[in-house]
Parts: sequence; C-alpha cells; structure tokens
Amino acid sequence: MAGPEQTQQEVEARGERIDDAELALQGINMLLNNGFRESDELFRKYRNYSPLMSFGASFVSFLNAMMTFEEEKMQTACEDLRATEKLCESDNAGVIETIKNKIKKNVDSPRPGVTVVDRLQRQIIVADCQVYLAVLSFVKQELSAYIKGGWILRKAWKMYNKCHSDIVLLQEAYQRRASQEAPPPGPVNDNASPREEVTAEALGRLKGSVSFGYGLFHLCISMVPPHLLKIINLLGFPGDRHEGLSSLTYASESKDMKAPLATLALLWYHTVVLPFFALDGSDTQGGLLEAKSILQRKEAEYPHSSLFMFFKGRIQRLECQINSALTSFHDALELATDQREIQHVCLYEIGWCSMIEMNFEDAYKSFERLKDESRWSQCYYAYLTGVCQGATGDLDGAKTIFKDVQKLFKRKNNQIEQFSLKKAERLRKTSPSVELCTLAAIEVLYLWKALPNCSISKLQLMSQVLQDVDDPSHTGLKNLLLGAIHKCLGNTKDAIQSFQLAVRDEAGRQSNSYVQPYSCYELGCILLESPESVGKGRALLLQAKEDYAGYDFENRLHVRIHSALASLKEVVPQ
Repeated sequence: MAGPEQTQQEVEARGERIDDAELALQGINMLLNNGFRESDELFRKYRNYSPLMSFGASFVSFLNAMMTFEEEKMQTACEDLRATEKLCESDNAGVIETIKNKIKKNVDSPRPGVTVVDRLQRQIIVADCQVYLAVLSFVKQELSAYIKGGWILRKAWKMYNKCHSDIVLLQEAYQRRASQEAPPPGPVNDNASPREEVTAEALGRLKGSVSFGYGLFHLCISMVPPHLLKIINLLGFPGDRHEGLSSLTYASESKDMKAPLATLALLWYHTVVLPFFALDGSDTQGGLLEAKSILQRKEAEYPHSSLFMFFKGRIQRLECQINSALTSFHDALELATDQREIQHVCLYEIGWCSMIEMNFEDAYKSFERLKDESRWSQCYYAYLTGVCQGATGDLDGAKTIFKDVQKLFKRKNNQIEQFSLKKAERLRKTSPSVELCTLAAIEVLYLWKALPNCSISKLQLMSQVLQDVDDPSHTGLKNLLLGAIHKCLGNTKDAIQSFQLAVRDEAGRQSNSYVQPYSCYELGCILLESPESVGKGRALLLQAKEDYAGYDFENRLHVRIHSALASLKEVVPQ
C-alpha cells in the first residue's frame, strides 16, 4: 500500500526533490503495463505534491469510472477532476486571474514566482479536466447533460487552442534567440514575462501535453456526420483530420505523461476507426502500415500491456490472420485479469473473429458472457448471442434469447439497440432457421466492415449459404450481402449485378430500410474505380446521400459517403 499523501512542502522539508513530470509519466506507463492499482496508489500518494500529480490521480479515477460505468465511481471521478481544477486555479496558478486580466485588458505582468511553464501546464490540465467532465456528463444521455457537456467542451477547446498557439510562439521565439536571428522575445500573449527563462525541453513537453487534447479534438470532430459538422463548426469547433493526426503523433513522441495515451489513440484510430468508417475510401487496409510501425516501436516498452496486445490482435485481424489474432486476444484477456472492461473488449473481438471464421459455437460463448457481464449494451450482445446460437442449430435457445432482447432494450435513441430489437423481433416472430440466423450473422459482419477480414474459403461458404435463402422479404438484403462478398473476392461484374438487384428491391424496403441506400453507395464506390464511370459513381453516391432518409445506420453511411466524395475531389478536382 502507498504511504500517506505527500505535499511539496513535506517532501522538500526532507531535503528531497521530485521531478513530477517524470513521475507522472512513470505512473501512466505503470498503468498501461497492467499496474492499475500500483498506478492509482502512486498518483494518490503524490496528488497534493503538484497539479500534474493531482491530474494523474484524477485521470486514473476517470478511467476507472469509464471502465465500469458505476454511478458511485463516476461521482468520485467528477469530484476528483473538480478538485484538480480547483488546485490549478489557486496557489498562484494565475489561470482565473489571467482570464480576468484579458477581460479588463490588464497588461500588468503576472504575480512573481509563477513561471510561464507552470501557468501553461495548469491551463492545459484545466482543459483536460473539462473534457473528462464533459464525457462523464454525456454518459448520462440526458438533453440537459448534452447541453452542459457541449458548453464545457467549447470552453476546453478555447483553452487548448490558446495554449497551443502560445507554446508555438514561445518555441519560435526561443529558436530565434538560440540562433541569434533576433533579440530575446518580449511577452507572448500575456503568458510570458521577458524576465523568465524557458528551456527547449520544457516547451517540447508542454507542446506534447497540449497536443494530446488539441489533436483529439481535431480528429474526433473530423469524424462527425457531415450534416452535423456545419453546426459544430459554427459553435467554434474545428475538424482537421490531418492536423489531429499530426498533433497526436507529436504528443506520442514527447516526454509528457500523456505520450503513451497519444500512442494508444493513434493505434485506435488506425486499427478501429479508419477501417470501420472507411475514411480513406473503401480500403480496409488504410493506416495498417502506420499502426504496425507504431506497435513495433513501442511494443518493447509495454511487454505486459493487455492494451498493446489487443491492438496487435486488431492488426492481425485486418491482415486476415484470424488464428493469430485470436491468440493475441486470448493473451490480452489473460493479461487483463483485474481489468474487467478490457477483458470485455477482448471477448468482443474473440466473438467477432469466431464469426469471421463461421465458428458460431465459440462466438456464441463470447457474446453470451458479454450479455451477462457487460454494462454497455446487453440488448446488442443478446442479439449477437441469439444469432450465433441459432446459426449453430440451437433454434429453441435462439428464440428464447431473442425474447430477452426486448427486456434488455434500454436506450431508445441508440441506433445499435434499435437495430438489434427490430431484427430480434422479426426472427422471433417468423421462427428462426439456421439459414436466416447465418444470414443475420453475415449481415452484422457486413455492417461492421468485417467481411474484408474473411478468408476466400469462408467468403465462398457464406455465398453458398446466402444462395439457399429463399425468403422473399430478404431478397434485397441477400443481394446486398452477395454483392459485398463478390466485391471482396474480386468478382467485380457479379458484385455490380448483385448491387443493382438490391437497389431495385422495393419489396424488402419495409423490413430492411438501409439496403437500398447502402447498395447505391457500394455500387457508386465500384464505379469510381474506373475513369470512364466516375460520373455515374459520383451520381450514385449523391443519390444514396440525398434520396433516402430515416433508415438504419444513416449517420454511419453519411460519414462513408462524405469520405468517398472527399477522396474523389483529391484525385479529380471539382
């Protein structure tokens, strides 16, 4: 167990001096190597030593809340984050005073004893705390919480943007002075004093610190559905994907405590977000080389990290090395003994890899455990459990699980839960068959962009199963899935024919409303690949975007259409 909490005065009274930046980085590295308890104890022991260590303790508290979604832990995280904010805004921090001075146009120099590095560090910590408080607010899924969270995020972004600009200016001024190209700089945006000496190392760490939040803002907002993006931009939020990636890369290579977190964010983007939203067109392999490069550079630093082992599995899955991916996910599962939510993420991937292999027995076991243990979306996990159970031939068991889906349906505004409920009800009422349950499993693999991860033999087996489905209400869906499989197999002519049949299917529009717009999108993407049919392809993408509304996963498709059109503009300027 850690000793009593240590203040800076108590530590220095013993003649000791602690490098809090180095200690904070050590704490985060400890956390990523599955030392959650040890990391928490370290930060809490020194939380009163400095704002940076206080922030470390609050971050671990926030992470614990997000991993469990337990109300008590979420409340504790909120209290810890506010305590860190309060610490930064007192004890000569100068943050609130600086803001007041800006309003009054007061140009007096800051109070003595407060360095520019300390002031900027505290401002960045306050912005970080506000982001995490906004996330905790959003989790409540109430309108007032969304409004409050949005307002907090806006304040945080302004602070990130201001700090980022100030640090860049300070770095430029330092470089000019170092090369004797200009005299020593004067004050920079009321955050610097001409009497203060700032080192290149301190500025580099500060820029790494602000670049994590600054980069995440840019990256996440760039992925917002296009019809919401204009509103968000009006509120003052930017969304430059390349700026976001560049900032996160800088943060990951810095000596700041958030460097390992920036590395994880980049791995998450390249192995989860990029392939799922097809942000580089329809190429599932996009970003794979970058992810492999990051992992090779960092893997040795985190030999016991369940998270890095998880991302290794994600890369292997994207490379269609499903057996290797399963081994990595099982290893990550064992490493995450005391981290329940990380175990659940690994179980989820094991379930998906098993579905990719059409091993529905193992998939069923993983999803059933998630249904029983996870607090995230038991409704969705129940649907996947029922589909896989039915695909194994246990139709009575599947029917029972489909009944449970309605009982577990809690989030009415959640598209995934709405889809799960609708599909489960239809399968339950029509008496599920092995063929229809297998079709439902292939449908989920398609919607979650997992078909490109399947082997040729499994894709051919899926095609045979789909050919045997003769239910008229599923004809459009069957053709959409056949088209997607032909596309993965490189059978372009057959893929086009299947997508065209799916687009023309009106009979199934009521039961599978998303089939026509998704088929338009798929057909458009194929036609974009040939110079002579680019015009037709673009027209189909616009048709998918403008002629359909109110279908399942509409926002998801709009992001993909927006990305495809943006890629087209880069190749063929409009």
